[in-house]
Amino acid sequence: MNDPFPAVAEASATGEIADLFADIRATVGVRVVNLVWRHLATFEGALPWAWSAVRPLYLAGIPDEAARLFRETMIVPKLASLAGEQPGSVDAVLASYDHSNTINMFALGALVAWLRGEATEGPAPAGGPRLPAPGMTLPPLTSEADVSLETWALVLRLNRFGDPRQFILASMYRHLAHAPAFLSKVETVLKEAQANGSLDRAITANRTAAHQSARGLARAISAERPTSADRIEGGVTTFVDHAIGKMVTICRAIRVARGTAL
Repeated sequence: MNDPFPAVAEASATGEIADLFADIRATVGVRVVNLVWRHLATFEGALPWAWSAVRPLYLAGIPDEAARLFRETMIVPKLASLAGEQPGSVDAVLASYDHSNTINMFALGALVAWLRGEATEGPAPAGGPRLPAPGMTLPPLTSEADVSLETWALVLRLNRFGDPRQFILASMYRHLAHAPAFLSKVETVLKEAQANGSLDRAITANRTAAHQSARGLARAISAERPTSADRIEGGVTTFVDHAIGKMVTICRAIRVARGTAL
């Protein structure tokens, strides 16, 4: 598939965008800038506005607290064991995406709710201690030209799980493409979970719970509505509902199956 969402590569970012990328990495606590931020950098004013709107939430630990509560009740589909020796980079990738996708789901979900005017009434959402971010170096983000035809086809097949429409190519699979043997095992266990319905049920339930929580978190956003509000909402919604919305559950399930989820 061709990813319909253009994005600014981290290596090619300059000026204000490069500075914002650096601040996102430092604030979220990850080594790579999530695709949604790199997409917002492609149109005028979107990234500076969106990041300034949600940065205070990250600093206050508001999405972290929401993530902690979410993980207490989230549904994790039971996958066949994925334990066993793998390159250390495999677990580094999984840990990074488990952290960043879950945190971003609540911060970006709050942004979407705010833009839609769906913030619920009530007291200010609670913050708390920041969740520790994995301090691991990740392998390069691969593209079709970097891997064999078989491996790229595997990446695309994996991307269908949880979202057959495939609006966005999930970056986690591209980061794991250096370990095709592991991805083949992941495909096998996800097929089983999809066949018995547990995968799709978990994704739907978790996404619904996160959306409800995000409407409460939206009360913490204080910003002026931007001129590009509709375009920002459309782009961020697609990530929250599709790539992030499915990968939060899938990544967590894979880590549990490996015995590495904290």
